[in-house]
Amino acid sequence: MALRQVGGKDDAMAKPPAFDRFSEDTATFAVKGSDAPDLETGVAAIRNVLRTLPARPGVYRMIDAAGAVLYVGKAKALKNRVANYTQVARLPRRLQRMISQTREMVIVTTNTESEALLLEAQLIKRWRPPYNVLLRDDKSFPFIFLREDHAFPRISKHRGARQGKGVFYGPFASAGAVNNTLNALQKVFLLRSCTDSFYANRSRPCLLHQIKRCSAPCVGRISEADYAELVADAKAFLGGKTVEAQAKIASAMQAAAQTRDFEIAAVLRDRLRALTFIQGSQAIHAEGRLADADIVAIAAQDGVMCIQIFFIRGGQNWGHRAWFPAHVQDLEEAEVLQSFLPQLYEDIPPARDILLDRVLPEADLLAEALSTRIGHRISVKMPQRGPNRKLVEQASRNAREALERRAAESTTQGRLLAELAELFDLDGPPRRIEIYDNSHIQGRSALGAMVVAGPEGFQKSQYRKYNMTDEALTPGDDFGMMRAMLRRRFVRQQTADTEETLPDLLLIDGGKGQVSAVLETLQSLGFEDVPLVGVAKGPDRNAGRETFHLASGRELTLPPNSPALFYLQRLRDEAHRFVIGAHRAKRAKAMVASPLDDVPGIGPARKKALLLHFGTARAVRGASLEDLERTPGINTAMARALHEHFHPPT
Repeated sequence: MALRQVGGKDDAMAKPPAFDRFSEDTATFAVKGSDAPDLETGVAAIRNVLRTLPARPGVYRMIDAAGAVLYVGKAKALKNRVANYTQVARLPRRLQRMISQTREMVIVTTNTESEALLLEAQLIKRWRPPYNVLLRDDKSFPFIFLREDHAFPRISKHRGARQGKGVFYGPFASAGAVNNTLNALQKVFLLRSCTDSFYANRSRPCLLHQIKRCSAPCVGRISEADYAELVADAKAFLGGKTVEAQAKIASAMQAAAQTRDFEIAAVLRDRLRALTFIQGSQAIHAEGRLADADIVAIAAQDGVMCIQIFFIRGGQNWGHRAWFPAHVQDLEEAEVLQSFLPQLYEDIPPARDILLDRVLPEADLLAEALSTRIGHRISVKMPQRGPNRKLVEQASRNAREALERRAAESTTQGRLLAELAELFDLDGPPRRIEIYDNSHIQGRSALGAMVVAGPEGFQKSQYRKYNMTDEALTPGDDFGMMRAMLRRRFVRQQTADTEETLPDLLLIDGGKGQVSAVLETLQSLGFEDVPLVGVAKGPDRNAGRETFHLASGRELTLPPNSPALFYLQRLRDEAHRFVIGAHRAKRAKAMVASPLDDVPGIGPARKKALLLHFGTARAVRGASLEDLERTPGINTAMARALHEHFHPPT
C-alpha cells in the first residue's frame, strides 16, 4: 500500500465555488488496490488517513477508484469521526457498501464546526454523491426585485444570482405566486416593470398605464418625488407593514371623496381592493402572527420522504413547496431533515425563525452556521404549543397529503410502464426511456434533441440538444439527422467517463425509414439489444391513430382510449416541444448573427465600437486598414488582425 499526499491548492477537487470563505488545510490520501469493491481495501484506505488526521473540525470526502465522490461528511473532530468507519461490524449495510468502494479520501479542515456544516452542504450540492441525502429539485427560487439604481425604480420577477443594486424580496415558492403578487402590486403602487431601453424610448404611455397598472414615469405623468413615495410604500408593504399601507391609501381615498374628487377616490378604491386581495390570498390562517419564518415538516411512507416548507415573509404567506429527497433509505426522518436544510439554504436566505415539526440532533449547530452566514440571529426550534404549533401541524398535514398524491401517481406510472413492457416485449418496466426528434426549416438551423423519462416522470437534467453542423449531412435529410444524432449519443455511451446509462426503451419520431436508419446505426456501434420503437403519425396526422413500428418489423396500433397510447403521445409531444423550442432559439440567434462574431478578439465592447463608427458590419468588412486604426477602442494590432480576417493575404 502506498500513501500519497497532495497540496491543497493543486487539488482541483478540493476547492468548490465560494470556498475561499473558509480557512482550510487540504490533503488527499490514496491507497493502491483493486478497483472492484472490497471491504478490506476500503478500510485500509481509511486507516491510512487516520495516521495523520487531526482532531479538528472539517469535512471529508470518500472517493472511489474512478475518482467519483461517494460521500461528503463533516465532523467536529475529524479523527474521531473517520475512525468510526473502521468499525465495520457496527455500521449499517449501506455504509459498508460505501467503504468497500472507497479508495481515497480528501480532508479539508475548518476553523469551526459551523463552517464545516456550511462547507459540507456546498460540496454536496456540487458533487451530488450517491450516499448523501440529496435535493431532487434544483430549480432556482423566484424573487421580486426592486431596483435602486434608477431615478424611477423598476419592479420585476428575478431568478438566479441575487446581484445588482436593489432589494430582493422572497423566496416565493413558485413563479405563479410571484406573478400574482406582482400583478396586484402594480395595481396598488403603479410601479413600472419595463426594461430601461423600453422606458427610454417611449413617447406616450404604454398599455399598462391605460389599464391603471403603471404611473407612466417614462413620459412625465408622475414626478420623481411622488414616484419615490410609491416606492417607499411598496417597500413598506413587502417588508410586512401591510396595515400602515392600507391605512394610508384609505385615508387618501376619504380625503379625495370629501373634496368631491371622485375620480381620484375611485382609483384609490381600486388600489385598496388590490391590496386587500393580496392580504387575503396570502394571509396566515392562524391566531398568531409571524413576520419572517420558514415552517418545515417531514413525512415518510414506504421508503419515500416528503419535506414541506411554507415561506412566510413580512407576515405574508409566499407559497409552499414539497421536496422528495433522494438517498433516504435506512435513514431516520430527523437525520434526513438535518442534511436537507443546509443544502436548501445554500440557495436561498433563511428566515429569522425556522419552525420544525421535530427536534433535530444538531439544531443549535445549524442555527449557529446559518446565523454566521446570513449576518444576523437565526432561530431553529420546534414549537410545543400555541399558534405556531398549529402552523407546523398544517405543514405536516400537507407533507402527508403530498406523499399520498405521489404514491397514487407512482402507482399509475408503474402500471403504464408495465403495460409498455408487455406491449413492446421488454424484459421489465423501463427505468429509462429516451425519445428523439429533430427540427429544421428546409435544412437550415438543423437541430436534434433527446428527452428522457422514467418512473419518476421526465428527467429534465438528462435532456440533450444536438446541433447538426456536419457538412456531410444533406440539408433536410431527416434520416441522416437521426443517424448523426444517435451516433453521437451512443459513441458517448462507449466512453468510460460518461454518466449516461443505456435506455430500456428508445422512441423515435418516425416510421419504418427512421427505424431502419437508427437500427443500422446502433448495430454498427455494437448496441444491438436496445429496444427501439418508431412512433408514426396516423392518417392525416391525426393524434390517436398512431402506428408503432418495432425493430423486428412488427407494427401495431392502440385503441384511441388506451392509457398507454396517451402516455406515449405525451412522451412524443414533450420531445417535440423541447426540440421546437431549441430550434426557435437557434434560429433567432442566427437571425441576429454578425460577421464580426467570428473575428477572434472582437467582444461585445469592440463590436459596439466598430458598429457605432462604421454603421454596419458590411462597412467594417470593406474598411481599409487606416480606417480601422482610426476607430475608437481599436488598437493597431487589433485593426491589423481584423483587416487580415476579412482580407486574408494571398
